[in-house]
Amino acid sequence: MSMPAEFDEIAKRVSNWGRWGADDEIGTLNLITDEVVREAAATVRTGRRVPLALPLQQDGVQTGMIPGRVNPLHAMVQINQELFGPGSVACSDDAVTMGLQAATHWDALTHVSHSGRLYNGRPAGTITPHGGAEFSGIDKARHVVSRGVLLDVARARGADRLEGGHAVTPEDLEAAEEMAGTRVRAGDVVLVRTGQIQVCLAGDRHAYGYPSPGLSIRTPEWFHARDVAAVANDTLTFEIFPPEIEDLWLPVHALDLVEMGMLQGQNWNLEELSTACGETGRYAFLLSAMPEPFVGATGTPVAPVAIL
Repeated sequence: MSMPAEFDEIAKRVSNWGRWGADDEIGTLNLITDEVVREAAATVRTGRRVPLALPLQQDGVQTGMIPGRVNPLHAMVQINQELFGPGSVACSDDAVTMGLQAATHWDALTHVSHSGRLYNGRPAGTITPHGGAEFSGIDKARHVVSRGVLLDVARARGADRLEGGHAVTPEDLEAAEEMAGTRVRAGDVVLVRTGQIQVCLAGDRHAYGYPSPGLSIRTPEWFHARDVAAVANDTLTFEIFPPEIEDLWLPVHALDLVEMGMLQGQNWNLEELSTACGETGRYAFLLSAMPEPFVGATGTPVAPVAIL
């Protein structure tokens, strides 16, 4: 099925194919330059560290709605085993089976395709069962450290949490930006708070996923205009779910990942960060959000930390 004209028009306006050359595999991460990182480091004033990841646990956010995306299954493979004989130092080891996008994660640029294509025009068939992503696997995103900016849309709208049917618009982003007192600029990683993670933390995993507030199909143009390096939020689906355009599923994923080449993250816990930013009146910080370098993977768990 072909994409609707509205989608195609936005795709043409936000496309970064060829912007950094035909061989580029990291997209908007090119915008995180040495200068951007130096300026990001200068935002640190107190050294306060705010973790943004959910716990990795079997009773996680996944409900089975997405096939194969299982919550972490943790097993002990040895317990206090004296590997070098009686009386030697004893070791305990663990193993985990999980979906790489099961909890707090980054989507790689290869996480979705549309019309048979991936970022920079590569064929979707370059993802194979045994090799994974031949191009633009998450291992190519070698470092994600930049200035982070919290756009607390819920707080800017005077709400603790946005309603499930709320599509976050460019106007919402600008209202949150005005409240933050800082302008999103090239190379920033933008964190969009809806408050939806509260539903997950309260234990209702099904209501957390559906219905959910999330980014509107209009937002990719805003991120493209600002040259944002990556975007993450506190929802399961990233974009509004069910979709704002009937039967057009995951259009924001397709615009962000395929057309722009922009990493996006889901299931980030932004509650403590919202409190910290509100207390200090500062919504920009040093953000460390390093992907785990799974070769050929289309996503990865991440344990981001905001440093104020």
